[in-house]
Amino acid sequence: MNTSVFFHFEDLHFSLLQKRKITQWLNDCCVKEKKKLGDLNYIFCSDKYLLKVNKKYLDHNYLTDVITFDNTSPDGVSGDIFISYDRVKDNAKSFGQNRVDELHRVMIHGLLHLIGYSDKNPEQQKVMKSKEDFYLSLRAF
Repeated sequence: MNTSVFFHFEDLHFSLLQKRKITQWLNDCCVKEKKKLGDLNYIFCSDKYLLKVNKKYLDHNYLTDVITFDNTSPDGVSGDIFISYDRVKDNAKSFGQNRVDELHRVMIHGLLHLIGYSDKNPEQQKVMKSKEDFYLSLRAF
């Protein structure tokens, strides 16, 4: 299976820098988790766009920063990861973080969901945050 990471942009003006390095980083994260990276679609969008997705597919009527749809198969970790860039910007400001760091955190968060991690309870949230921090520390860009 060929690995492909695609970056899409819906309902916003935004450029993602260092796509090749990000793709390599995502692949390296999968390897460390003993998983093979399959096909990933990152869809960067506005709050408005992601709210529509949240309502339509999850029956949730609230803003969120990331929604992950899992298409993982025995051939690799695959899926669609929708990210609200509006939420990323607001969260970065609220948490006193660099916008790029917050964007990468949300990107790895979505991938970790596809790998099999959850964040439904406090213990899972602790593990997820630890994994996010670990993989963010591995970025070489």
